[in-house]
Amino acid sequence: MSTLENVSPALMKRMEYEKATLTYRRVGFRDSGIIRRHTVPKDEATVWRPAFVHDIDKILHCPYYNRYADKTQAFSFFKNDDISRRSLHVQLVSRIARTIGNALNLNLDLIEAISLGHDIGHTPFGHAGERCLNAIYHAHTGRYFNHNIQSVRVLDEIFPVNLSLQTLDGFAAHNGEIEMAKYKPVPLSDFAEFDALMERCCVDPELNRKLVPSTLEGCVMRISDIIAYLGKDRQDAENAGILANDSYDPGAIGTTNSEIINNLIVNIIECSYGRDYICMDSEHFDALQKAKRENYDLIYKSDRGKTDPVIEPMMESIYEKLLDDYLNDRRDSLIFTHHLDYILPSRRQRPVPYLESEPNQIIVDYIASMTDDYFIDLYHKLFPDSGLKVKYVGYFDWNKPESAGRSGNSGAGQEKEGD
Repeated sequence: MSTLENVSPALMKRMEYEKATLTYRRVGFRDSGIIRRHTVPKDEATVWRPAFVHDIDKILHCPYYNRYADKTQAFSFFKNDDISRRSLHVQLVSRIARTIGNALNLNLDLIEAISLGHDIGHTPFGHAGERCLNAIYHAHTGRYFNHNIQSVRVLDEIFPVNLSLQTLDGFAAHNGEIEMAKYKPVPLSDFAEFDALMERCCVDPELNRKLVPSTLEGCVMRISDIIAYLGKDRQDAENAGILANDSYDPGAIGTTNSEIINNLIVNIIECSYGRDYICMDSEHFDALQKAKRENYDLIYKSDRGKTDPVIEPMMESIYEKLLDDYLNDRRDSLIFTHHLDYILPSRRQRPVPYLESEPNQIIVDYIASMTDDYFIDLYHKLFPDSGLKVKYVGYFDWNKPESAGRSGNSGAGQEKEGD
């Protein structure tokens, strides 16, 4: 039976009064505090286009934003339009985070900007692709690839569109792998401090997991990231024929997507209203952790949830081929014609000299930007005689599980790490 919680009558009454009289505690980030790398007149806030609306527009019009539409969220290789792609995920995060932010009187434009851009640096094939690319990159350079840091790079270096420090920090610190009962912002002073932090994340694998947003808006987006995928991945697993909904144990937050979203939002509002941090009570936090463990055990780590193993050798072959082409200045190579020739025209009069990037980083930028289908097509263009093939589950090749403990066809989900 569905159990949907609601904000307590006492808090509802308080919220209504304080909103009507403008007497609520102002804990949200103020537009006047925005920090940008460069002072550019067209980026200045106006009465009709506030500070962080500029960031939202820059993200939406970034050439890589379109590519969300064909990037894996949790399940690759299913021809099934009912299974989420990353484009839907960022919209769900934005909607959940803005619902919480509106209740808590936070900066909704900043929340939307962080939400829409936080995964723009994600690889094809989700976290399986991320782990694979990280392993190859680290073997070549000793540095680490993380999609959250890559999201910063996309909108700060590949397409240097002068996003605010607050938005970029929200991308970097959005690690959805590590849930916390309480999120309290950690102040960030300027871009010099931020840049040093980003560089350290590329050489220290633990630091990336410890980042905490500098704004309440970033904190709200971070917990909303978990809320957005927790129940939706269950819904997708059911649609993919991997698992039945009744496979999960009932808990304080429920088991369905709608229950999980509603009940966590309500509890966060109840526990966080008027405070300078975001939190849940112990009952809901424990239930969230339990639900995540269930997703790992029943979906991401299960034999039915493995990503096709051919992706790893495919990515390694693509990486080595493109790197060799770049180092040998083969101008007809796709690293030039489909990557550099694609992004450089949009960078005219921009301050960051992209071609000075280390060669492995340029290859990483290209691979990380690819959609799933683009990656597969590129591999077969580069290696037409290869015997490596990806097997898709077609529209008519799968069945929903009949009951808990029984599954349909093998899935192609993946272990999750820090959405």
